[in-house]
Amino acid sequence: MRKWILWCGLVLAALPARARAQISPGPLARVHRALEGPTNCTQCHGLRREAMTQMCLACHRDIKWLIDRNEGYHARVAGSGKKACASCHPDHAGVDFNLIAWPGGSPSRFDHRLAGWPLEGKHAEAACEDCHTLKFRVGPAAALSRRTGSAGWVGLDTACVSCHRADDVHRGSLGDSCDRCHDSQAWKPAPKFDHATTDYPLTGKHADVQCDRCHLASRLGITPDAKGRLIPRFKPLAFKLCTDCHENPHGARLAGRCTDCHTTRGWHDIARGTFDHSATRYPLLGRHRDVSCDRCHGPGMKIKDPPFATCASCHKDPHAGQALVNGRPADCAACHRVEGFTPSTFTVAQHAATAFPLTGKHASVTCAACHPTVNRVVRLRPPFAHCADCHADQHGGQLASRPDKGSCEACHTDAGWKPSTFTAAQHAALRLPLDGRHAQIACSACHGLVRRGLPPLPRPAASYGPAKVALAVPETECRQCHVDPHAGRYAAGGAMPMAGGCRACHDARAFRPSTVDIATHARFSFSLDGAHRATPCVACHEEMRGRAAASTLIGAPKGVTPLPFTRHRDATCQSCHAADNPHGSQFAARKDGGACGSCHGTASFVPASRFDHDRDTRFPLAGAHARVACAACHKPRTAADGTVRVTYGSLSTACASCHGGSTGRMHP
Repeated sequence: MRKWILWCGLVLAALPARARAQISPGPLARVHRALEGPTNCTQCHGLRREAMTQMCLACHRDIKWLIDRNEGYHARVAGSGKKACASCHPDHAGVDFNLIAWPGGSPSRFDHRLAGWPLEGKHAEAACEDCHTLKFRVGPAAALSRRTGSAGWVGLDTACVSCHRADDVHRGSLGDSCDRCHDSQAWKPAPKFDHATTDYPLTGKHADVQCDRCHLASRLGITPDAKGRLIPRFKPLAFKLCTDCHENPHGARLAGRCTDCHTTRGWHDIARGTFDHSATRYPLLGRHRDVSCDRCHGPGMKIKDPPFATCASCHKDPHAGQALVNGRPADCAACHRVEGFTPSTFTVAQHAATAFPLTGKHASVTCAACHPTVNRVVRLRPPFAHCADCHADQHGGQLASRPDKGSCEACHTDAGWKPSTFTAAQHAALRLPLDGRHAQIACSACHGLVRRGLPPLPRPAASYGPAKVALAVPETECRQCHVDPHAGRYAAGGAMPMAGGCRACHDARAFRPSTVDIATHARFSFSLDGAHRATPCVACHEEMRGRAAASTLIGAPKGVTPLPFTRHRDATCQSCHAADNPHGSQFAARKDGGACGSCHGTASFVPASRFDHDRDTRFPLAGAHARVACAACHKPRTAADGTVRVTYGSLSTACASCHGGSTGRMHP
């Protein structure tokens, strides 16, 4: 039926004006009944073929106002000539015909999004008549509507306050844009509100405070409204100073702002970066700056005036009354600083005034090394009369039998354990004096636990103490440390024992050269006299031609040449000079067998200092013979074996043998 009526209206609109004046498609709807009659057709259809939509909007100015502003439902479906009004609102269908064709079939099924205002949150639960009432028709379109003084579909505004002004607890103090803080779900909470965007961001403990604690505070003097309600005040509120909300618990004792000391994290959270404790009677210095406030002021800062005149006001005496100056207890400040208890400010110079001045290595020892903490008490007066009061015996009791019980001071000073002050002169009082090379070698060479080249020590290493020094070594004789190259020949019980052993021929400076001199050699089987005095030892003792050994220590001998000195068994010249005999066997028939010493001395072979021609031959040299040179008579001859020798024993004593004129021979 509606489609038929719609078609008729379209046909009528298409007829010429005169024809339309003669023909009416049917009665108008009730709302248009004032336009019935042929003379009123032009009210809607015009005189010059005007578009019927323009005529409709000329009468329905509220709809035109919305379309011109692209607002509302009509602006979306019929504005700007997109769709003729009659296409949705046909007339001439009878008095009771409803001109409104609701999308969806009824107002309750209308999709409100088509009106440009989606119903969300609580709005989706509201009935149409809850909003489309006369009291909410406050928009400009309502004033243009032909339907005034009653409910209607147009004239409502989208601003929250157009409907909810009576519900605005802020009384307009925060403006009309409710949706800056609220959404359509509910008034509380205000999900879009962020206190950080205000002039007073909520930090620390303020973030946990209920809104009413500040906005309904009694100090604001809020009075109930007509319904007895207390309406929170949001603007204006004083907040620049903490005392705008909080009472000052310090009164006039502390000047300045609360924020100089406190933060919003809590009253007991002190703003260390801004609070200046030096404004108080006790400036915080050193380690005191790191102490938590409640350590001195107690939990909740309940202790307003903690004592501070002396360190002992807060700190327990760690010395248990031992810290005395001139016999009276000293305050901590006498030896300590607020920067820390350690190190102490008690100097080495101050320690010099005590019974134990700090000298040598003691001056660099940490205080705790001598003053330990025992049961939380620092021991200030330890015993110190003897080194052993502090230092353990480093030598394992090796010196306990000494009269001084092995006192450290006998060999050491406080300048350091090393080197020892035990001198070579002191060593001379022991079984082995230090002389020569012995005075030059390191002590550890003989007294260390690792003695290279020496026999192992007779006791376990642990028995010599932490210092690892064997003080009473068993070696006192040369042969206990050094290899004897003479194989015991000169030792007691040897083939040729010498009093004093090795030191009879050697000293501690070196094995070579030996200390054997002419006098010493006379104690052997061959005294050195004459040319023998200038003869080097190796000329007779060829075994000495080898190089001296790199080490003669018995534990590590290196190239020690044996020196038996047993080659020369007699003292005759022939034992050494047989190869140098210029006479051959000329004197073998003599009683002494031609001993060199009969004619020659040890000074030299020539002249034969012991030969006497008158005494030792049968041809005394008398007269002119005494002036004749030996070579004039004793001439060289070549023997049968080709050896050329000067002839001595076979010459004739006859004059003619030398002077001619005689055949006789002279014999010695």
